[in-house]
Amino acid sequence: MKWIFSFFLLSTLILQSQNLPDGFSYVKDIDPTIQRELRYCNHNNFVGTPVNGYIDDVLITSTLTAKALKKVQAELAKKGYSLKIFDAYRPQTAVNHFVKWARVMKDTIMKQQYYPKVNKRHLFKLGYIATKSGHSRGSSVDLTIVNIATGKELDMGSPYDFFGISSHITFQKLTKTQKKNRSLLQESMKKFGFRPYKNEWWHFTLRNEPFPHTYFDFPIK
Repeated sequence: MKWIFSFFLLSTLILQSQNLPDGFSYVKDIDPTIQRELRYCNHNNFVGTPVNGYIDDVLITSTLTAKALKKVQAELAKKGYSLKIFDAYRPQTAVNHFVKWARVMKDTIMKQQYYPKVNKRHLFKLGYIATKSGHSRGSSVDLTIVNIATGKELDMGSPYDFFGISSHITFQKLTKTQKKNRSLLQESMKKFGFRPYKNEWWHFTLRNEPFPHTYFDFPIK
C-alpha cells in the first residue's frame, strides 16, 4: 500500500507541472529561497479576480533570468534580505484578460486600491494596459525586497501595481527610508544584468533577453 501511495503522489506532482519550452525554467528549481506572491493567481490584484492563464502559484522565467535572479538573491541574503516576486512569465492569455477587463468601464471594484486617481478609460493611453507585455517574453519580473527576519516587505513608497506617478522610479516625494529601499532594489537588480522600467519601481527586464521578439502563451502551472 505504501508504494502505491508514493506512486500516486509522484504521478500527481508530474501532472501538476508541465514540460516548459527550451530556455525556460521554474524559478524554484534554480533558487528555492526566492519568495513569491503571485498576485494574479488570486483576487488581490487590480482586476480583482484570478487572471486567465494563472493556474498554479509557481514562478516561471527564461532560464537566464532565473540564474540572474539567483545572483541577486545571494547578494541580498548577505544583508538579511530576500527577493519577493509578484509576477514573472505572463502568458498572452493573461494579457488578453487585462485588455478585455480594461474595456469594461463599470468594473472598478479595485479602483481605490490600485488606480484611485486614474480614469479607467485612460489606462491604454497612459500605458498601464497594452495588448502585448514584455512579461510574455519570459525575462521580465515584478518584485520587491523582504526583510528575512521580520518577513515584511520594505517600504517602497507605493504599493506594487499602483497606477500613478508615485510608482515612477524618479518620484522624489519619498522618505529617506523609502528612497534607500528603492535604491537598494534598483542597484541590486542592475548589478546583475537587469534594466528597470521608468514608470514602475518593481519592474525589471533582463538585458540581452533570450526571446526579445517572441510572446509565449503556455499556462502557468
